[in-house]
Amino acid sequence: MKTSIATVSISGELPEKLAAIAQAGFSGVEIFENDFLAFDGTPADVGRMVRDHGLEITLFQPFRDFEGMPEPHRSRLFDRAERKFDIMQELGTDLVLVCSNVSPLALGGIDRAVADFHELGERAARRGLKVGYEALAWGKHISDHRDAWEVVRRTNHPNIGIILDSFHTLSRQIDINSIRSIPKEKIFIVQLADAPLIDMDLLYWSRHFRNMPGEGDLPVEAFTSAVAETGYDGYFSLEIFNDQFRGGSAKAIAADGHRSLITLGDRVRRNPNASGLTLPVMPDRSAVQGVGFVEFSASEADAGELAGILRTLGFSKTAQHRSKKVSVFSQGNIKLLLNTDEMGFASASYAVHGTSAYAMALKVDDARDAMDRAVALGAEVFNQPVETGEVTIPSIRGVGGGLIYLLDDTTDLSRIWDIDFAPVDDEHKKQDAHLLSVDHIAQTVAYEEMLTWVLFYTSIFEMQKTPMVDIIDPSGVVRSQVVEAPQGYLRITLNGAENRRTLAGHFIAETFGSGIQHLAFETADIFATAAALKANGFRPLPISPNYYGDVETRFGLDPDLTERLKAENILYDRDENGEYFQLYSGTFGEGFFFEIVQRRDYRGYGAANAIFRIAALKKQIRPEGVPRL
Repeated sequence: MKTSIATVSISGELPEKLAAIAQAGFSGVEIFENDFLAFDGTPADVGRMVRDHGLEITLFQPFRDFEGMPEPHRSRLFDRAERKFDIMQELGTDLVLVCSNVSPLALGGIDRAVADFHELGERAARRGLKVGYEALAWGKHISDHRDAWEVVRRTNHPNIGIILDSFHTLSRQIDINSIRSIPKEKIFIVQLADAPLIDMDLLYWSRHFRNMPGEGDLPVEAFTSAVAETGYDGYFSLEIFNDQFRGGSAKAIAADGHRSLITLGDRVRRNPNASGLTLPVMPDRSAVQGVGFVEFSASEADAGELAGILRTLGFSKTAQHRSKKVSVFSQGNIKLLLNTDEMGFASASYAVHGTSAYAMALKVDDARDAMDRAVALGAEVFNQPVETGEVTIPSIRGVGGGLIYLLDDTTDLSRIWDIDFAPVDDEHKKQDAHLLSVDHIAQTVAYEEMLTWVLFYTSIFEMQKTPMVDIIDPSGVVRSQVVEAPQGYLRITLNGAENRRTLAGHFIAETFGSGIQHLAFETADIFATAAALKANGFRPLPISPNYYGDVETRFGLDPDLTERLKAENILYDRDENGEYFQLYSGTFGEGFFFEIVQRRDYRGYGAANAIFRIAALKKQIRPEGVPRL
C-alpha cells in the first residue's frame, strides 16, 4: 500500500510538515498550493526538500473552476493551466488535481466538459503530465464521482483520469459499487478522509470536520475495498481539513494519519477480492480477554495511605515482588500493584506525576502478536531491564506516556505471579467486599488527544468505539467516548478535558498530563458490597440528598429502594436494557477516585449521573492556589 498525505492535513510551515510526514512513514505527499505559495523558495527548492526526505510528490493541487467556463474565462484558464504545468515540472511531479467547477459562471453539459478536458489532456501530454478530475460534493454541475467518471470516460485521453475521494462520495451516500467498474489505470490517485456524522452544509462539514479513517463514522473501509477490487495499486492519500488538526502537533497528526492508513489497508487486504492492495503482513487485531492488573507508582508514605484505602475496599495484600518494592493487592479477579521502587520507570513516573495509576496490563490472546501489530502501527516500545530469571513483559507506551503491558496464557507470562512474586499473608486484612473484576478504566486526556487514543486502541486491539457524549461538569463540558472489547472484557472511557476548571481539566493540570483518573470495579450485589465497605471503614462519596427525590420521581422507584440508595450514597440509572448502580470513593491526590458498579444488563456508564458525582468530588479537591501539604 503506497501511502501519501496532503500538506493541508497538518499544521506548521512547509518544511515542518514535510519533516513530520517523512518521520511518520509516508512515502508520498500532495503539495497543497497554499503551502507552496506561503513558502519563500522556488518550486525546485520544494522538490529537492521533498526528495531529501525520501518522499515523492504524488500530486499538485488544486486547480479550481476549470471545465464549462464561457469565454474569455476559458482562454484565461488554459493560460493558468500552463502556469500550473510549469510549477509541476519544477516541483518534479506529473499529476495535478482538477476539482469540479463551483463557479456561478459555469455552464453545464457533458460534451462541453469533455471538450475542455480533451484540450487540457493534449497540453498535459506535450509535457509528460497527467490531469486527475475529482467531483466535489458541492460542485455546480458535477457532484458525483459517477458523473466525473463519465466525463473522463468520454474524454478518452490517456493523460486524463479520475481522482476518487471518499468524503465526496460517502458524504452524499453515493453507491460505491459503481467504483468497481472503473478501470484501474484510469484511477490516478485515491484520497481518503473520514468524518463524524453531522447534519450540516456539505462544504462546511468538509472544510472543518474531516478526520482520519477510523476516527469518524463514514464507511471508509467499504469505499477502500471497492477501490482495491478494481486492482488499483497506486497511492492512497489522506486529505484532511480539520480545525483541531490545524492547531495540533504536526508530528502527532502525521503519525495518526499513517497509523490510520496502515490499519485501513490491513483490514481491506483481508478481503480476498482486494487484489491490488499489498501490505507487509501483520497479525490481526488482538482479542482482549480482560485486565491483568493496574499498577500505581507511589512514595512510601502515599503507598501506605493508598493501601489503607484499598483495604477498606476489601482488597488484601497477597504477594510481594521478589526483587522490587512492588506489592500486589487482590480481590476477585482484580490485581492492583503498588510500586514504591526508587529505580526504574515507576520512580520516574512518580517524580513527574505524583502517585498515579501509571500502567495497566491487558490479557490478550497472544502477547507477541499484539506487540508485533502495535510496533507495525507505530506504537512506542518500552523496555526495562529485569533481574535474572524474572519475566520480561512486552509493553508499549500508552496514554500520557504510561505503560500498557501485554499478558497471555501461552508463555511464561501466564506464570508471572509464581515467578516474580512471593505470596504473603496480610496482617491488616479486612472483610472481602465482593468485588469481581475491573468494569472499566477511565482515562482523562486533553480533548485534542481523544481521536489519537481512540485510533490507538481500535487499531491495535479488537475494540469498537461508541458515540461521543457530553459529560456536564459544573464548570464546563467534558467530551467522553468509550472503546470496548466484545463481551465487555475491556472498557475504557476516554474523557477529553477542554478547560482546567473541570474536574478532568484539574486532574490533567495538577498531575502534569493525561492518565488514568478512576477505576471502576464490578459487583453482583451493590448493597452487600456497601455493607462490607461500611464494616471496613470505607468512606463513600457523599451525594446530595436532593438527588434521590428526583431519581425516585424520574424512574418511578419504590420509596424503600430510594431510601436504601440514599442511605448508602448509591447513584442509580436505567436504560432500555437494564439498571445501573454506582458507588464512589472520595478523591485521592489530585482527583483520582474509585467507583463500584452493578450492571443489570445496562450498557452505558451513568452519564446522566456525572454532574452529581462531579459536583460531589470537586468539593474534596484542593482549591486552586492552596499548596500541597
